[in-house]
Amino acid sequence: MTTIGTAAGTVWTYLEANGVSSATRIAKETGLDAKNVQRALGWLAKEGKLVIKTKGRTETISLK
Repeated sequence: MTTIGTAAGTVWTYLEANGVSSATRIAKETGLDAKNVQRALGWLAKEGKLVIKTKGRTETISLK
């Protein structure tokens, strides 16, 4: 099991390298399971590190 902090670091690194993405794409390309991606996004959002935008049914995530 991946710790939340480690998953947050993986997600941060992915977003830094790839820019705007969806949670589904992050999970697919990092190899993290969806639950750990959601936990990591929660951690990063709580710290004020993310910009989350919704357009229609699509939610995108990027770093501030």
